[in-house]
Parts: sequence; structure tokens; C-alpha cells
Amino acid sequence: MDLDRTIQTSEPWASPAEAVLAELGGSHEGLTAAEASDRLQRHGRNVLTPPKPAPWWKRVLLQFKDVLIYVLLASALLKAIIGDWVDFAVILAVAVINAVIGLVQEGRAEQALNAIRGMLSTQAHVMRAGVWIEADAAQLVPGDVVRVRAGDRVPADLRLLDAANLQVDESALTGEAEPSTKFVDPVAPTAELGDRTSMMFSGTLVAAGTGRGVVVATGGNTEIGHIQTLVSEVETVETPLAIALARFGRLIAWTIVAMTVVMTAIGFFVHGFGLQEIVSAAIGFAVAAIPEGLPALVTITLALGVQQMARRNAITRRLPAVEALGSVTVICSDKTGTLTKNEMTARAVRTAAREYEVDGTGYAPVGAVTRDGAAAPAAENADLRALAEAVAVCNDARVVGSAGSWSIIGAPTEGALAVLGLKAGVDAAEWRREAEVPFDSETKYMAVLARNASGEASVFLKGAPDRVLPRAATQTQPDGSSAPIDLEHWQRQISELGQRGLRVLAAARRVPDAGQSTLSHDDLAGGFEFIGVVGIVDPPRPEAIEAIATSHRAGVAVKMITGDHPDTALSIAREMGITSGAAEPRVLTGAELEAMSDDELRVMAGSVDVYARTSPEHKIRIVSALQHEGEVVAMTGDGVNDAPALTQADVGVAMGLKGTEATKEAADLVLTDDNFATIERAVEEGRRIYSNIRKSILFLLPTNGAQALVILIAVLVGATQLPLEPVQVLWINMATSVTLSLALAGAGAEPGLMDQLPRGKNAPLLDARMGVRIGVVSLLIGAATLFTFYFEIGYGENLRQSQTTAVTTLALSQLAYLFSCRFLDRSSVTPAVFRGNRVIYISAAALVVLQLAFVYLPFMNDWFSSDAIDWHQWVLSAALAVVIFFLAELNKALTRRIGERKVRR
Repeated sequence: MDLDRTIQTSEPWASPAEAVLAELGGSHEGLTAAEASDRLQRHGRNVLTPPKPAPWWKRVLLQFKDVLIYVLLASALLKAIIGDWVDFAVILAVAVINAVIGLVQEGRAEQALNAIRGMLSTQAHVMRAGVWIEADAAQLVPGDVVRVRAGDRVPADLRLLDAANLQVDESALTGEAEPSTKFVDPVAPTAELGDRTSMMFSGTLVAAGTGRGVVVATGGNTEIGHIQTLVSEVETVETPLAIALARFGRLIAWTIVAMTVVMTAIGFFVHGFGLQEIVSAAIGFAVAAIPEGLPALVTITLALGVQQMARRNAITRRLPAVEALGSVTVICSDKTGTLTKNEMTARAVRTAAREYEVDGTGYAPVGAVTRDGAAAPAAENADLRALAEAVAVCNDARVVGSAGSWSIIGAPTEGALAVLGLKAGVDAAEWRREAEVPFDSETKYMAVLARNASGEASVFLKGAPDRVLPRAATQTQPDGSSAPIDLEHWQRQISELGQRGLRVLAAARRVPDAGQSTLSHDDLAGGFEFIGVVGIVDPPRPEAIEAIATSHRAGVAVKMITGDHPDTALSIAREMGITSGAAEPRVLTGAELEAMSDDELRVMAGSVDVYARTSPEHKIRIVSALQHEGEVVAMTGDGVNDAPALTQADVGVAMGLKGTEATKEAADLVLTDDNFATIERAVEEGRRIYSNIRKSILFLLPTNGAQALVILIAVLVGATQLPLEPVQVLWINMATSVTLSLALAGAGAEPGLMDQLPRGKNAPLLDARMGVRIGVVSLLIGAATLFTFYFEIGYGENLRQSQTTAVTTLALSQLAYLFSCRFLDRSSVTPAVFRGNRVIYISAAALVVLQLAFVYLPFMNDWFSSDAIDWHQWVLSAALAVVIFFLAELNKALTRRIGERKVRR
């Protein structure tokens, strides 16, 4: 019998436990050693098998499959042809370093799978032939009977046979903060993962109680194994920058090839240049035109961004993700701990005639209980004091800490009630507990018999409203007296709090029988006085609310994808402003999503802001649907269930504090504070980095353009003496690359950066206006270079002096143009251009020193065919550089106005 197929089709969570056990051919006495050995042969070990990796040589070659790498290698080859072995080695080293970085980052998916595999339990308590033994979890097979207790990691997917107060932390799979209470009773066949209360899943952690179950799936057939398969099958999405750079690189490469062919043909056939002359000119043109410093410049800009983001609590694991954040149009965020504080807090108290609100968030006992906006001391409100005493005394949690650092020991919900007692001024330590009925997942209540310092005894009952209300005949009045219970009033209060997304707990009390010193379930059958109900919520992070508003202003949509119930998710989404733009916001549940086709989901994905009760497959489908519609998606997560979606997203963001190692390994970005506000800051940082990359390219390309134009024009007009020698072209490229090109990489953000809409996913790296600016400035710098060369020749200077003056003009013109590039669209004719970037002055000084060495040091004169020039030649070059700055600013203003007119139309 194919057991795996049987279980897959029979949905064990929906079948009675005994039927599942029989279907698997097992028994309560467990399998025999022979049966277990036979099944192990058929089904394999209970481990997650890593996929077969690609051969190392193939992975290495794939790193060079990039147009910019081709440009680098072509540049290196050309420099080898002209015998510049130093530059050849440097450029080749850049290509190799890029490949190494790619290889390292490519291994992150494999590391994510390894981290998932590391979550599996290594030992298990298994029944074999009627005897409990401790065995290697890898030896478990379908049909084995396994037992677990608090603190154990579940070793395989189990169908429960029995459970006692069993609670399992499944947050790594479902995303729900609260432990899931487990029962033996079957659930609906269509139940989502988080609702399969009759199952325990491999890799989850037992939080409380004990249980026994039969193994229904092992290894790759488990839920966690299914997630591993999803991670391994997800294809990495290229970032917008990678797409833009690839397109840009192809444009540069084909333009250089075409122009080289045209120039060679004209020089050879029209002007009759010799083979050696035309080859030298062609090499000079290609070397001048290829922006070999571009990949290194982009890498350095991204690396500086990584450092800056680390200072803002965001650790980047993959360089391109830094820029990709800047183009994000949708942020899909988990709720618990990211949008919320992951600290349950009592928000509302309802008694028979009064409504109280509770200030403060988290576990810090700071805040007041108010009524109608005014403080409501418990000493003056008997009903409030009675309820605060009940929930604080009937409680197993403790609040610990000091100012600025508060936490709880115990369940989060009980912690919230303990904090409520402290805010109301109730000291549970004044009560001595004499007996208790502990919380049970089936009864859903807890009770204690306690005595205060005055010797007065009370029985306090706390639990789910539907379990406490039937046991009460009276209710507490505002003055502390009793009156007949009003069930309709309480149903309205419970419904209203539930619609606010609050988890509701009820409290009741009664006087114990004379001499009573024990407590049992029979003592809780009735006779209670209902005190009131408390509404509890995991409160939103205040800074996250502001960050969501900023994101919306920046044109970035925020979508909540959570494992929580729809009402809770929608309530939090409304409070945080996620659904502020929707008149009637809709929540899409996992079950509804399951019934949709991919096309239907793509149509709806953009308009739905809240997804509830989702599974790992659902998250991938949501991200894929948004990407299909052209969105650039950032996905946050903390559990292993989020790893596939993080891999699928354009930018995967993991939580550093509560995230699993599997999630961190699958992510591009890890938040050290688990805060949504950090994501918003990272988006702003990404936009700054992209802006700086564009500024750097806008600055770098006119250098290459001007040099190429100088050589091209000289060949086209048939000049026998080139204004620039290839080795001088290499010099100016090197000088500006190691100085001026880096000045803009770490520039600060321009004002209003987060008031702009995100750029399109397929938007070009340089738009038409920037293209015009590059072309115009290339012409300006090229014309100034040609002018100085021929002016010096006409003035009677020798060839080497004239070429040196031309190179100096190129260097100083680039320095002047650098200040124009400080601001992309704003005018640089302002004192602000001289402030805010120290690096510019360091770079400028370095360039001047290098150029002085180029002009006056004898060995530099020998290497680069340069010669000393006089002061008037420096003045000429500097004057032309200043003219170029103002003409570049005039061009910027004209192109900006043309763009504004098009927008208005």
C-alpha cells in the first residue's frame, strides 16, 4: 500500500484518529522493529534531502553571463592589446571580484534550505512493540506512534491520538503569535493549516501539555518539507537595477561597436589611414567610450548604502537588494511583531454599567484606566476593582523588569491581564492562593480559590465568555453589589469588542463554601457573579502607523498578509491606516484565495489590502500575482513558512529578533529591530542610493563621451595627430574613477525624495532628459578639449604640451560638472551645492594633485607622453571648465522645463 498517497488523499486531520491509525496499518502498541525497518526502506529517512547542486564550473561561468561583465572583459582585452598590463590586471580583477560576490550570494537559497533542515528534531519518543524508546528522529516512518511534551520539537507530521492541555507554537509555519491549542477531534477537510487542530507538524515546538500521535508524513512529505520544495523551486527575480543595467550595458556595447566600425571605415577608406594608425585610433576610441569604471562604481555605491542601512537597523545580505528597495511599489507585511508590538495589551474593560479604556501598550505597567476620558481609580470604582482583582489573582503570569525594560513570564494573554491589574492598582501578591483548577484547552477556563490579607476568601473564574457566562446568575453592579444578570447586555458588549478585533476574556467570582479548601470542576458548575469582560489586542507600533502613512505618500502600497483571523486582521489594518483609501475594505481569506485561479487573483490582488489565514503557497501566489501586474514587491516574514515567499519577492525582508534562521537565510534584508518603520526607512535609503547611482552615471558618461568624441571627430576630419593618445585616455579615466566618480556615491538624500512616486519596474536607468544632458555635456567637454588642443597647436606649442593641456581641460571640466551633478533636477547655482558633502572636496584635491603629477613629474611625462605646461594654460582650462558648469546648468533648466510642460499636458 502506498501510505503517502493514502494520507494525502484521506486528509488525516479530517478523519477520526482511530481510522487514520488503522489506515496506516499501525496500532497503539506501535510498529515492530521489522515493520519499521521495512517502511524505512520504502519511504526513506525522516530528513529533508538537499537538492542536487549545479556543477561548480557551471556556477562560475554563469557569473560572467552579463553584458557589463562582457564590457569589462572587452575593455581588459583592449588594454592588453595596447600593452597596458596594469590596467588590464585591475579591470580583470574587478570582473573576477564581481563573479566571486555572485557565487557567494547565489548560495543563500541553499543556506536557507540547510537552515530549514536544521529545524527538524533529532530525537523522538516512539512506541516500538509496546515499549517507549528514544530513537533517532530520522528513523521515524508513517505508522509510528510518537509522544511529545512541553519543550519538545515535533519530529514528524502527526495525527493526534490523545492530548492533555496540549498547545503547540506553530508561528514558524502559520505566523500566528499565540500557541495553537490541539484536540483529538477531526476538523473540516478544507481547514487551513492553522485550523488543523488535530495535527502536529514537524519542526514546531510544544509549548504546553502532552500529546500522542501517529506519524502520517516524514521527510519531504511533511509540511516543512513541502516548504523546502517551494523554496528550491522559486526562481529568483531580477532587481530593477539589474534589468536597467543590462539594458544600458547592451546599448553602450552596440553603440561602441557601431561607431568603431563607422570610424574605422571612414579613416581607412576616406582618409587613407594606414592599418597601424587606424587600429590605434580604434583602440583609443573603444577605450575612451567604454565606461569600465561603471560596474565598480555601482558596487561601491551599493556597498556604501549597505553600511548606511546597517546603521539604521537593516542588515543587507545581497547588494542589489539595497537599490531594489528604492523601486518597491508594494510592501507585503506580516502583522505580529512587525506592524504590532507582539505584546498583548488590555485595551478595554466592560462591566455591567460602565465602559473603561486602558492606556499604555505592551507589558510596561505604565498607563491609566479611564472612563469618559477621565482617570478611574479602582478604589473609587468597585466594579473595576473587582474585575482587576479577578484577572490578576486568577493568573499564572508574572510581570518582571524595570523602567524601559518590561517583560512577562508566562502566556502573553495572561501577561496582559496581569499588567491590567497593576495599572488598576491591584497587587496580586496580597492574595494567597489555596487551590486552583488550571487552564484546560477543552474547558477554556481557569479558577483559583484565594484569600486576601483580611482573611476573606473568593473563588475567581477567568476564561472564554461562552464558558464563564453560563455559570453566572448575577452580575456585579458599579457599587460592588449584585443584580440579576443581563445576558443580552453582555452579548452586545462581547460582539462589539470582537468587531474591534479584540480578544475577549471574561471574569466572575463567588464566595466559597464555609471551610472549603479545595477546588474542582464540580465546584465551578454555577453560582457565580459575572464581573465583566476585558478586550485584549496586540497593539500596533506607533512608529509603524507613521511609516505606513509615509509609504502611502510615496506611492507604496502596504498589504497585510497574516495567519490571524479576518476580523482581527481588518481591525488592526484599519487602526494602522492600511485600508485608509478603501471605503469598504475587503479581507481575502486563504480559503477564498484557494478557490481563485491565478488570473482571478491577479485582477484582485492590487485592490485587496488584507489577507488572512494564509498558507505558504498563498503568500507565493499573492507575491507572484502582484509581480505579474508590474509591481515591485517587498515581502516580510519571520517563520519558515515565509521563506518561499521571501525568495519569490523582489526584496525579501526577515525579522532579526524573532525570525527563524531559515527565513534570514532566504531574505535579502534582515531587520535587527523587527520594525515596519525600519522597512520604510530602508525604502527611503534605497531611493537615495538609486538617485546617487543615477547621479554618478550622469557624471561618469560625459567623460567617456567627450573622450570618444575627441578621437572620433579627429578621425572623421582626417587629422593625422590625435588630440589624445590612448594612454592619456586611460590616465583621465583612472584619475576621475578613483577620485571624482566616488564623490557622489555616498551623497545624502535630496529633499522630497519620499514624496515622489516609485519608478516603473521597466523604467530606463537614464530617461530622455538625462540622455540629452549627457549628450550636451559630452559635446561641451569634447569641444572644449578640441579647442584647447588646436588653440595650443596654433599658438606654437608642441604636440605633447597641447595634449597635456587638453587632458587638463578634461580633468577640470569634469570637476566643474561634478558640482552640477550634485542635484539631479534642482539648480546647482546655489550656495547649497558647496555644503553637505565633504567627499567632493577630498576628491577634488586628490584629482588636482594627480593632475599636477601628470603634468610635472618626469616619470609621469615618460609614461603618459605628457609635458609641463605654463600658468596661462591652466587658466585657459579652468575658465573653460567654469563656462561648461554654467552651460550644463542652463541645459538642466531647459530640460527640466520641457519635462514639466509634458507633465502638465
